[in-house]
Amino acid sequence: MLVLEAADAVRAAARREGYDEREVLVAGAGFRWDQLAQASGNLSLFGGNQLIDLRIPNGKPGRDGGDALQRHCEKIAKGVQGVLTLITLPQVDWQAKKAAWFTALVNTGVALELNAPPLRQLPDWLAMRLARQQQSATPEALEFIAGHVEGNLLAAHQEIQKLALLFPVGPLTLAQVQEAVLDVARYDVDKLRAALLAGDAPRCARLLEGLRAEDTAPPLILWALAQETRTLAQLRAQLDQGASFDAACSAVKIFGPRQGAYRNASQRCSTALLRSALLQAARIDRMIKGLTRGDQWDEFLQLALRLTQTRKLAT
Repeated sequence: MLVLEAADAVRAAARREGYDEREVLVAGAGFRWDQLAQASGNLSLFGGNQLIDLRIPNGKPGRDGGDALQRHCEKIAKGVQGVLTLITLPQVDWQAKKAAWFTALVNTGVALELNAPPLRQLPDWLAMRLARQQQSATPEALEFIAGHVEGNLLAAHQEIQKLALLFPVGPLTLAQVQEAVLDVARYDVDKLRAALLAGDAPRCARLLEGLRAEDTAPPLILWALAQETRTLAQLRAQLDQGASFDAACSAVKIFGPRQGAYRNASQRCSTALLRSALLQAARIDRMIKGLTRGDQWDEFLQLALRLTQTRKLAT
């Protein structure tokens, strides 16, 4: 939703600046990259300012596309007039960000990275959207909305618009918000993994409840919980052997920003706890396969609570 809004704003600004012609190119299957060069070359034939609206749905232009994008950047750098290029990409991974074509785009133009705000920043984002329609809400009301639209930014936008229709400008009470806002949150296992590493037991419980309500496949949840447990067990084993935290992370292949979450989790979880957690995960696996009786969702909760206990260990 944020990408669509930003693109609409760019297109509107382009129209105000006299870019009346627009050519949309979608780099999907069978797309010929020479169309980009042709589009930017049409200006000399017909005159007038032109917006080239290039969309790369998979974020991977390939070798031909990468070369074409670099040539296009070189042309712009030489001072071509009357051509504005808007390129829309999905979320780009670190490998793509290091590619020559991406570096050329960033160095030649303006790059905007538009990601949905995380849960802790969502209330501020909601407050900003409410202010646009001359409304405000208490911190409690903003937290309530955030908890009910988490992971579904389009739904959050729609709920904010609905509040403008239901209530006049000015402050909104928690009761008004509770009456109007639907529970449209979306849950995923990545959020569960993050909450697990953070030691946030209440959030783990809420996420598991949401995943169950959305009929998420139990093997996927088990995979997520077991994966983090195994990684923590390997990390804890390195630390118990006297390795420094950085050396332990390198051995277990935990790099960059991820290290912060694992540092906290490794200080909280002992080797014995992690070993028993892996045994519990194996028991849940047997439940899922019908080899052992039990409530797998209750076991998921117990496993998450076991891994989010707050005892801190020395590292």
